[in-house]
Amino acid sequence: MAKAAAGGGGADSSVADQLRELGVKGVLVQMAERGQLLALKCEMPQCYHHKGRAAFDQVTTPRTPWAPSPDHYPILKSAGGQLRPENVRLSHIWCNNRDYGWRMQIRTLLAKGKSLAEIAEALNSKGVPPAHGTNRWTAAMVRKAYVS
Repeated sequence: MAKAAAGGGGADSSVADQLRELGVKGVLVQMAERGQLLALKCEMPQCYHHKGRAAFDQVTTPRTPWAPSPDHYPILKSAGGQLRPENVRLSHIWCNNRDYGWRMQIRTLLAKGKSLAEIAEALNSKGVPPAHGTNRWTAAMVRKAYVS
């Protein structure tokens, strides 16, 4: 079983146990039990939590932006992707939503025949925030965001 350092106590506990302690159920716990999640960390290409990829909030109703969330990847839910171990990665809700928003906007513009440079220009003119550490969309960033 995969092991990861538990937050705070210094003792090791399984990733599955850490997820359960946060109130997570379902496919993410199943993946951790099978050794398919090696650490409790956001697996999104861009993580925005100010405390880092390994910081997660307890699952509550409603969920906070920093609660754990299964991200449909590589096949988005909107494209028929299902919550199965082969199509899931661990994310923060915020990171997942931001990535999804980018992909949907890019997808729409690609379907209209726009070039990556035209899409970057459109995202910049709409004020869509790019990946952190940058201040403007470029054609290369558009492609990376879409395929990540």
